[in-house]
Amino acid sequence: MISLRKITLENRRAMFNLEVAEEQRQYVASNLSSVASCYVLLVNGGQPYPFIIYADEQPVGFVMITYGITGYEEPSLAKDNYCILRLMIDKQHQHKGYGREAMGKILEFIRTFPAGGARYCWIPYKRDNTAAKRLYESFGFRDNGEVFNNESITVLEL
Repeated sequence: MISLRKITLENRRAMFNLEVAEEQRQYVASNLSSVASCYVLLVNGGQPYPFIIYADEQPVGFVMITYGITGYEEPSLAKDNYCILRLMIDKQHQHKGYGREAMGKILEFIRTFPAGGARYCWIPYKRDNTAAKRLYESFGFRDNGEVFNNESITVLEL
């Protein structure tokens, strides 16, 4: 059973130790960098939602959701919409279906509109990350033709 849990004093170290495989590091920032980005966004008017992804009682991944600003160059639809800015499953827990289950939980959370109403959820991803693209498309995301910071933008209407 997959769940999204807030970062606490008790689980933060486990989250910082989660890593993707070496060949995937080009696709996602470290969790430490992502949490630092959450702080910077928060103190600059952003609304970040970082979660540790758990499989039962085992931390297996991390997701960073934002609303509105992301702190990066943004596509035209960023304002007043949700972004899954970071998503990773630890290298020891990949190929078990956790990414797919986590995406379902992430979208379920976003559809509660915790920061306010939105029409879209968008995800930036590197074009050669075909595994990520397949996952996103299986949930209905479609590329909108925009490219920012050498990343394609894929979009889901909520």
